[in-house]
Amino acid sequence: MTPLYTLDPTGLQDQQVLWLRDQAIAQIQWARQYSLQLIESIQGSQWYDIPSGQSSHLAWQVGHLAVAQYGLMLFRQRGRAEGDIQLMPGWLRKQFGRGSQPSTSLHGMPSSDELMQHLNAIHHQSINEASQLTVQTLREPCDVPYCVYPIRLGALMMAPVHEGIHAGQIGAIRRGLGLEPIR
Repeated sequence: MTPLYTLDPTGLQDQQVLWLRDQAIAQIQWARQYSLQLIESIQGSQWYDIPSGQSSHLAWQVGHLAVAQYGLMLFRQRGRAEGDIQLMPGWLRKQFGRGSQPSTSLHGMPSSDELMQHLNAIHHQSINEASQLTVQTLREPCDVPYCVYPIRLGALMMAPVHEGIHAGQIGAIRRGLGLEPIR
């Protein structure tokens, strides 16, 4: 995957790097609150329903948001850490990571409560750790996915963009389930 638009990060002053870090954190917090409004408006019994004409359900979207946030805001920033296996168990990554497909069977699938526990735990850990990221760490190169800058800061900046894309998909799922728009 080649990024659509990339800037050379060498011209960024240290203060700008930290400001962009803080902006990315504020944006992911805003995007998550919006996603949660959409998610919480769908009953648990409908989480695995794929509306006609669509290719996904809410459970996959929620699991995928958890996996992506872990990847962009934790793993891409500091690698694996002690305790990550509880935060991001292998089954979560396999069922909801990049390239996975929404299951059409409920057999062996996590409940809405279990998915929300992982989504929330990863979000809280991500926010806590991201606010401590240093200029030196944020300037280290990284591969795609990132946005704007090909450094760890770019991976952090990708998190709210990715969240917004999936919030749109969740909104479409809601409409497909016959629910009125929130906004």
